[in-house]
Amino acid sequence: KNKKIATSLAVFKPTKITDFVWKPAEREWSKGKFKELDQFKLFEKTGNDFRVVKKLPYTFSYMFEDIKGKKSKLMIEDWETGALFWKCLRIADGDETKACAKVRERYLDDFARTKDLYFFLGTTKLNHFRAPNPFVIIGTFHPKKEEQIGLGL
Repeated sequence: KNKKIATSLAVFKPTKITDFVWKPAEREWSKGKFKELDQFKLFEKTGNDFRVVKKLPYTFSYMFEDIKGKKSKLMIEDWETGALFWKCLRIADGDETKACAKVRERYLDDFARTKDLYFFLGTTKLNHFRAPNPFVIIGTFHPKKEEQIGLGL
């Protein structure tokens, strides 16, 4: 396979969504992550307090098939997924299993089953030239499904 894929952003329409799953993740950011980000000078000292966003304790992934029937699983790293998890956790009074189930319900039952779902895909710097499939889902686009009507001819 060609490991020199120049594409780093793409829009993809899965043919069939088969599942939306979650699994536990590390609960704290690694110290190495901050050193890695600091090399880009994202956190210049401005006199203001710097606050780190709370890390999601789960990763979420779509399982799907493409037009050729190939089955895949891609992690979704959209900030909206995290925001939805934290909102669902508050509503579920801290019950993480219920919160994850509500996130799944939204992404599977609502977005994938009742709407026309597209993935915005992006690569990670770490995997761009090393992984056979370096993409993760960085966002979703899910307009309402429109049924095609006859031409009346």
